[in-house]
Amino acid sequence: MMKLLSPALAAALTVFLSSPSCAAHPGQVQTGIASYYHDSLHGNRTASGQIYDKNKLSAAHKTLPLGSRVRVTDKRTGKSVVVHVNDRGPFIKGRIIDLSRRAARELGIIRRGITPVRVEVLSVAGRRGA
Repeated sequence: MMKLLSPALAAALTVFLSSPSCAAHPGQVQTGIASYYHDSLHGNRTASGQIYDKNKLSAAHKTLPLGSRVRVTDKRTGKSVVVHVNDRGPFIKGRIIDLSRRAARELGIIRRGITPVRVEVLSVAGRRGA
């Protein structure tokens, strides 16, 4: 006999299966606001288990699979940088990605702190060709 899922488990499963991380695919594009990690986080462990290094090209994203590669393009200047997603965040409404200090420097946003960006998924961790 088949057991029914509890309402809470069914709701969680529905959210999981419909989340952007499950549907993430190369070519997917998001737009929003980027910020960057404060230097005080240098050396802390990320959600992926890696140690955050402000001198590497990495980023935090709320839903993309950890290990995914994305191209972040500053919509104001057209400059872009490719980063690996190795952490979760940002946790401030309206922001879609937190960049390492090096990535922010390459985009030229250190003084501004935030900027409107286009985030294009280049590869998704755990998928063929990723």
